[in-house]
Amino acid sequence: MTTERSDRDAALEERIAHLIRAMDDLSDVVARQDREITQLNRRVHMLMEREAEREQMAGEAPAANQPPPHW
Repeated sequence: MTTERSDRDAALEERIAHLIRAMDDLSDVVARQDREITQLNRRVHMLMEREAEREQMAGEAPAANQPPPHW
């Protein structure tokens, strides 16, 4: 019985070790994705500001907001 229990304990410890490793790997992925999302959000915000400035300098509505010439 002791060997059976010892084998079961070893198998559980091995599974726990694999689960901990998987959790650490996933944590790393989430942290990397968070950094990437933050960087992309900053870039989108910067591009939106640039486009707003360009529209303001042009003094007219963006082409998407103007009716087509045949109207």
